[in-house]
Amino acid sequence: MNPNEPAQADINGVFSVPLVIAHHPSPEALNSELRELFLRCTEEGDKHRNPTPFVYRNEALYESNFSLFDWPQPAAQKLREFCLTQLYQTVGELNGYGVDVLQKMHYSLESWFHVTRKGGFFGAHNHPNHSWSGVYCVAHDGDDPASDSGKLVFLNPHATSTMYIDWATKNLKHPFSRSPLMLRLKPGQLVLFPSWLQHEVLPYEGDNLRITVAFNARFRYSGEDVRRHAPTA
Repeated sequence: MNPNEPAQADINGVFSVPLVIAHHPSPEALNSELRELFLRCTEEGDKHRNPTPFVYRNEALYESNFSLFDWPQPAAQKLREFCLTQLYQTVGELNGYGVDVLQKMHYSLESWFHVTRKGGFFGAHNHPNHSWSGVYCVAHDGDDPASDSGKLVFLNPHATSTMYIDWATKNLKHPFSRSPLMLRLKPGQLVLFPSWLQHEVLPYEGDNLRITVAFNARFRYSGEDVRRHAPTA
């Protein structure tokens, strides 16, 4: 090595946020059933509506109560099975847990749907008292696919990185950029993310519908200390 050349430095990514995207293998029939169910519910007014909304939204967005995955309709139960299967696989892979541990992890859920018409949006928020959240897309059409209409936006959690910006930091490449992550969900797509991660939905500007299902999960472990099952460094 030339002693006059600087030593090569390693660039490492730290403090990463896991975000998982899964796809239902054949969502058409399921999404058709869900769409019919949800539109029927919205026509019944406040019967199925969330009675205590907290996050800022407008009247163009309908939010159901938080018990969707407890509904007896087959479509709701099929979606519950798909979402929970993906969630358990994610938890197992990220924590290094085998089936023996996962079978002793018992969940509690909140689950609901959104039907969004033109102009509907959902303000920035996260989901306290849960560890994992998910959003499943039933429908998103009737707008310009190249626009930001109805995009699910994850806000960059490194907010303090903006306290001082100059030419040495203003154009950092991914994954070090401080830009938000903006996703236009496709029917059958499921996004899983830590519940603490702030996110929002931009205004839907289409002439049809944007329909999604969301859920939050937390877990209780009924076995011995899971640290005994975690891989060692």
